[in-house]
Amino acid sequence: MQHPPPSSIPVGVLGATGTVGQRFITLLAAHPWFVIKALGASPRSAGKKYREAVNWKQAQPVPNVVKDIVLAECTPGAFEGCKVVFSGLDADVAGEIEAAFRAANLAVFSNAKNFRRDPHVPLIVPLVNPSHLSIIPQQQSLFTPPLKQGFIVTNANCSTTGYIIPLAALEKSFGPIEAVMVTTMQAISGAGYPGVPSLDILDNVIPYIGGEEEKMEWETLKILGGVSTDDKGLLAFDMHARHPLRVSASCNRVAVIDGHTECGLRAQVREALASYTPDALALGCPSAPRHTIVVHEEPDRPQPRLDRYYQDGAGVNVGRVRQCPVLDIKFVVLANNVSIGAATSSIINAEFAVLKGVVPC
Repeated sequence: MQHPPPSSIPVGVLGATGTVGQRFITLLAAHPWFVIKALGASPRSAGKKYREAVNWKQAQPVPNVVKDIVLAECTPGAFEGCKVVFSGLDADVAGEIEAAFRAANLAVFSNAKNFRRDPHVPLIVPLVNPSHLSIIPQQQSLFTPPLKQGFIVTNANCSTTGYIIPLAALEKSFGPIEAVMVTTMQAISGAGYPGVPSLDILDNVIPYIGGEEEKMEWETLKILGGVSTDDKGLLAFDMHARHPLRVSASCNRVAVIDGHTECGLRAQVREALASYTPDALALGCPSAPRHTIVVHEEPDRPQPRLDRYYQDGAGVNVGRVRQCPVLDIKFVVLANNVSIGAATSSIINAEFAVLKGVVPC
């Protein structure tokens, strides 16, 4: 059942001065439903106006709607009245803060990793598995008394998000995938600000990103898998167990600012990718891209500098689709790691939850 959204939904942003928080603000400032009411930051920034505290690193100026908002500490009381809270917090502090917001009956849509492995928290790529929101009532029931509005939804690691959208399109058209090998070339913005030292990354490729390969291999199973009932009658993520999937990831940091490129011939494959329509688009989520997967015919595309900002970075670009002599097919994926790989995913997740009545408005 689809619920029509109200014209104005008050929202807050945690970690508002950070890189991901800035991207949340850029997108939310022009959103047709969500209206920024509260911004949270560290104690040293709390009490200052946003424009005075932030070291703004986005291409466009600080939106006027937030310039004079006084930053609050990341406590639930400062976000009273918000229907949705977006978290761009660093993992070092996100766990305890997000849990407190959930316990205060606030709906939290998080970009942090802390709750991704929680068996009762959905890990959602909005263009793939928003149906996993079905586990939220069970998450709420674990509290005494049960929560009425509070819950946590996480989005995936930025590198997982990029390549899993084409995988979902292929599974939808051709059935379960048995094995995937993926090699990433990940932008420096994925390391946050100030990120990788210039003397380490210029004229160089760093063939290791701590914890990244494990996250990609594990998250893929939770996202592409289903939700089933276990022996105790509880909902559980099946981790693609009905059709075991093997994933091998190799992750590299390269000297590109934004846009993760991932390498993971037949016309039917191209058609399956280009025609993929996710539930978020069909439902009418305003931030969902009109073209989820853009398939390039040129042999030298996609490229980060040319393609990362198409559709404001909300979709993915695929190119070099061809037969593979080892596995079945291979192709190149480009995803904007700070858009669909981060803030945009959380926003579409929240839009879907509003339209499905998961967030009461």
